[in-house]
Amino acid sequence: MIATPYYCIDKRRLLVNLERIDEVRQASGAKVLLALKCFATWSVFDLMREHMDGTTSSSLYEVRLGRETFGGETHAYSVAYADHEMDEVISHADKIIFNSLGQFGRFADRAHGKPIGLRLNPGASASGFDLADPTRPFSRLGESDPAKVAAVIDRIDGFMIHNNCENHDFARFDELLTGIEARFGALLGQVNWVSLGGGIHFTGEDYPRQAFAARLRAFAERHGVQVYLEPGEAAITNSASLEVTVLDTLHNGKDLAVVDSSIEAHMLDLLIYRLSARVEPNTGPHRYLVYGKSAWQATSSASSTFRNL
Repeated sequence: MIATPYYCIDKRRLLVNLERIDEVRQASGAKVLLALKCFATWSVFDLMREHMDGTTSSSLYEVRLGRETFGGETHAYSVAYADHEMDEVISHADKIIFNSLGQFGRFADRAHGKPIGLRLNPGASASGFDLADPTRPFSRLGESDPAKVAAVIDRIDGFMIHNNCENHDFARFDELLTGIEARFGALLGQVNWVSLGGGIHFTGEDYPRQAFAARLRAFAERHGVQVYLEPGEAAITNSASLEVTVLDTLHNGKDLAVVDSSIEAHMLDLLIYRLSARVEPNTGPHRYLVYGKSAWQATSSASSTFRNL
């Protein structure tokens, strides 16, 4: 018996997502990189690397993790690099992607001939939640003025554009990509690759993957670029669970259950993004409000049903 709490990854369920990633790779010609900021559990990298082309990072230690434990292409991106970490980042990366022209001007000469990318901000996104919106007003994420980017385009090898967030709607993805082409179309044909980031729920059960792949291929052919995708959640959705044990039950206006996990340590999205945890199995006769054992008054589900309580 394994002591709780622990995360349980079901490789059979993970493989469903990976096979759908393969479907898109083969039909579109796009390359797919695992976004380590979302998922960095290297115990399953041996399986994932068979279906993905490498990793993308958001920090020095993520780019090291990608190089040392996953392999394939290793893309390095950060909102801002510090001077003291730049040389080590470069040593581990195949491509260096800068968030701003300021960072590009400061560090590009230290890239030692490696391909250099720049993040673009298209000013529109799929997010309905301000905290997760990469293009919200006053966003720090990427350059939005095509004229400023054009001034250094001869030194730019590719672009990274991330403006999808939990986007399950192919029509909305298509609309956003059309907007990118309208805004930056004169620049896209002057680079070798374009990463469209993550947040696209293309491994979903009912997602129109063939239409998605056709749109990616058309984009790549129109602009003469290699397309990259950077799934995080899409790569591992519905493949893992947090296993817990109920430590105590009590009643205070409702029946309450306290489990041996911490909201802050194990389920931080419940605090940051106000998500509700899904409880499985959810078929028992008793209804409990479920709490973690930390002092924060955050519940893991607004109203959860447990078996055998």
